[in-house]
Amino acid sequence: MPRRLSRARPGLLAPPACVFLSSFFLLLVPMPGALSLGLYSPDDPLVLLSADTLERSVLNSSSAWVVEFYASWCGHCIQFSPTWKALANDIKDWRPAVMLGVVDCAEMTSQKICSEFGITGYPTLKFYKAFSKKPEDGIRLYHHGDDIRSLRESIITSVERHEGVWPPACPPLQPISAAELHGFFHTKNVTYLALIFEKDDSFLGREVTLDMLQYENIAVRRVIKSNEELVKSFNVTTFPSGFLLVKNGSCSSIPVHVDSRPLYTDFLKRLPGVFKGDSFKPTVPPSVGPLTTPVPWRVADRKKLYMADVESAVLYTLRMEAARFLSLDKERLSALKQYVAVLVKYFPGRLMVMNYLRNVDSWLRPKTNVSQSEWKEALRNKNELPNAWLPENPTWVGCQGSKPRFRGYPCGLWTLFHLLTVQEALRSPRYASPSEVLPTMRGYIQYFFGCRECADHFEGMAAESMNKVRNKDGAVLWLWSRHNRVNARLAGTASDDPKFPKIQWPPQDLCWSCQITINGRRMWDERAILMFFKRHFSRGNIYLDFLKPERGHLVRQGRDVEERGYEAEGKLEEWGGGQQNGRGGEEEEFEEDKNRTEKPESGRTEKKKSGLERSGSPEVHKPSIVKMSTKTKELEENIVDLDNFSEHHYKSKALKTASEASSRHRRSKRDAGLVLMEDESDQSLNYDAVWGRLRQKGIGAQQLIGAMEEEEEVDKEGRITLRRSQWLHILGAGFSRLDVSLCIVLYFLSSMCLLGMYTFFRMRMRYRKGRLGFPSA
Repeated sequence: MPRRLSRARPGLLAPPACVFLSSFFLLLVPMPGALSLGLYSPDDPLVLLSADTLERSVLNSSSAWVVEFYASWCGHCIQFSPTWKALANDIKDWRPAVMLGVVDCAEMTSQKICSEFGITGYPTLKFYKAFSKKPEDGIRLYHHGDDIRSLRESIITSVERHEGVWPPACPPLQPISAAELHGFFHTKNVTYLALIFEKDDSFLGREVTLDMLQYENIAVRRVIKSNEELVKSFNVTTFPSGFLLVKNGSCSSIPVHVDSRPLYTDFLKRLPGVFKGDSFKPTVPPSVGPLTTPVPWRVADRKKLYMADVESAVLYTLRMEAARFLSLDKERLSALKQYVAVLVKYFPGRLMVMNYLRNVDSWLRPKTNVSQSEWKEALRNKNELPNAWLPENPTWVGCQGSKPRFRGYPCGLWTLFHLLTVQEALRSPRYASPSEVLPTMRGYIQYFFGCRECADHFEGMAAESMNKVRNKDGAVLWLWSRHNRVNARLAGTASDDPKFPKIQWPPQDLCWSCQITINGRRMWDERAILMFFKRHFSRGNIYLDFLKPERGHLVRQGRDVEERGYEAEGKLEEWGGGQQNGRGGEEEEFEEDKNRTEKPESGRTEKKKSGLERSGSPEVHKPSIVKMSTKTKELEENIVDLDNFSEHHYKSKALKTASEASSRHRRSKRDAGLVLMEDESDQSLNYDAVWGRLRQKGIGAQQLIGAMEEEEEVDKEGRITLRRSQWLHILGAGFSRLDVSLCIVLYFLSSMCLLGMYTFFRMRMRYRKGRLGFPSA
């Protein structure tokens, strides 16, 4: 019986252990931060934009806008958010000439509007001049760094390049000339004019000008060093320098002789008669943006994998990340095809999800160019395909963070790729070709992963050593080591969840043999790590907790169960494409449901015709059940055989005889515990109907497969088979692999001890017999 090994994900993936009382409390009380406002709050002096307010706020506005498009899960966005908040506080007096806004593109409702505004990576800063007409008018805001000064100077440069109508509220930023200065008080109704003499490349004068924008009865203009006429007129020898001109004709020096913007603005704000006006009103009243419904805390067991996490990661990659682009072609389309193909081949998802992925793969394979609308239509859950379905919204369980901005999608993506590399290693022989999952992961992150800084870091690691990976086991270890490297780099940063700190994984409490001490130094035992990964990321350790089918899907499944009676409309597969044998307590319920649809007089199943049926379809094939003892059934009561219920739907009559012979051959093998894994399937039994009945019987928290020992072999025809030992499962119930191993070792030592004692006493008896027979003198 395989041991249920724990799964704590490194850094992004590791929830802490919870005692019973605290777990119960967390179930009742939502975690702080359940109201998701992204990375910003209404208290920040910026506008929280959403899908409803972005377009009408930024376009056709009399203000210039600088908008940050971010994703709340993006590590670089989390680290950058304090800088953007500080910038908003620093230039809050520049409003309404320059407005700052933010949009959380991680929200499902904002995905469409972010795509329309051309956002392909996070964070993206875009400058929109006043009276911009369309989303394409936005200009990428380039800056030399993430410090406030660099951002401030980039905004000023973008404002100065303003073409067309100048923002009405923005004062002139160009240097003043001698002619304009001579008639200034005749054209401007102000008491003071502050002149700041500075070097040509200085931003001090423009910053002070914008800082004093909301203050009445004063104007600020800059004079550059190259204007020799004004420099000589005021006898300026040091830069920067300031002079204050009053309407009555007086002139005095500003007592600030350093490049200090706060000193200049503080002096000017204190002048008599200077006051802050109340005419400024935001173009859009500050909003709280999209709020998410409070999510109760889901208590996760760190020893388990949750299907909700990996399915949510698949959902997010396809419907959010890949759907950001207006067009998919060339290298990006090739990377997407490879990614979907790898999911179809190795992802151990639920039946309906695997059918969904196969449909997408079949549709995508012949395409040379895919538009955004075509891609979204291909990803839509269709009523005409009730057994091919992907959840509409992500649900994080093991990857749930203490706040909405922590963990989530990055954690789920790491989990997904760890799972794929392990499944590839388990299903492929050791002598097979190098991993195809690692290049697929590299391509996906390079072309689709939203956090561009994270993608660049991963590409650097891949370029360094990914080409040195020679086999599937090496791929598992390569991804493990690089994940730990990322955790070490991000530990303690703003993106690190304090409740789930990024650690070097696996810790000793999960795998005590993975770390060894040599000469006082702790080192990793890669053999133990590989064994741990293959058990931890196995199908048998995937749990279906917190997964709920959609309401519309439940209606469809109920109708299908009543009408079809579990008839063979397609070959039912295991989550990842294989088969499982053995009968659990729930299989009896399958038989009861099926018997309800049979005719009493004939005993044959009443089958309704469907549009998918062909004239050559075989008759309904009842599931073959392996008989077990009562004790065996008790041990296996939570294991359901979801395969071998039917044959292929589209097999012709000419192959029926051969298929029956093959099925008899397979049934003869079942007693020995051998099950053939097959990969092809088009339509199948509705999986959620089975899951619903299991929930009613109180088995909702149990996994449906993988509770028996599995070993992979390759037969003479090159097919992969699973050897499953039922007797080992029965005899090993309640014991871990370590317990069994210790018993074997103790048995061996005791046997050797008994053998030694036997040899010793036998030799002693022979010695004594020899002495008795020796003639005496």
